[in-house]
Amino acid sequence: MVIHVGIRIAPSILSADFSCLLDEIKKVEKNADLLHIDIMDGHFVPNISFGAGVLKSLKGKIKLPFDVHLMVRNPERWIEVFAEVGCEFISFHQEAAVHLDRVVNLIKKRGIKCGVALNPATPEVMLNYILSKLDLVVVMAVNPGFGGQEFIPGVLPKIRNMRKIAERENINLDIAVDGGINEVTAKKVVAEGANILIMGSFIFRHPDPGKLITELKNEFNERRAM
Repeated sequence: MVIHVGIRIAPSILSADFSCLLDEIKKVEKNADLLHIDIMDGHFVPNISFGAGVLKSLKGKIKLPFDVHLMVRNPERWIEVFAEVGCEFISFHQEAAVHLDRVVNLIKKRGIKCGVALNPATPEVMLNYILSKLDLVVVMAVNPGFGGQEFIPGVLPKIRNMRKIAERENINLDIAVDGGINEVTAKKVVAEGANILIMGSFIFRHPDPGKLITELKNEFNERRAM
């Protein structure tokens, strides 16, 4: 399958050591493309992570753009505070938004790229009437809420279908996959059309996270060039 953009890797700080968060990020800063930040409210998902204060403390200290993933109820209430921090992407869940188009517009009006995430059991057809407005679709390969979960292979056809739709409709769409991504599952999702790999524990538990990211990107982009 042809992918029209290079493979990018977004380490998820949910799996980093928060006792030395800045040091953890510095390990991947030169090699990664985005910094993935999961915002959990304890309602939409059964876990609580952190808020915009953490991003504000990092702003100006790192060069990686923020990729904010809102795992929250009523995502429209959270757009302003994270827009002020400065992000490349803000994504929210289709399942959490009563007025999907309205939330998309709130993000786009702030000049930020907009993504919508789909839980493993949510079909891609839920985005049929909004896809042309989106910059990103985040395909969840685990049930959201906790890091370190096992990849759900049933999402692979969803990735394939999203890429086919984007190509057929001539939509410049990034497709990210989040959850259980390692050297084995990464190959599977890239083969189906994903171009952003959100990787948590696999990255931060490696003895040399930066080197690992570079090796993965080189491998995938060399395959695309063949």
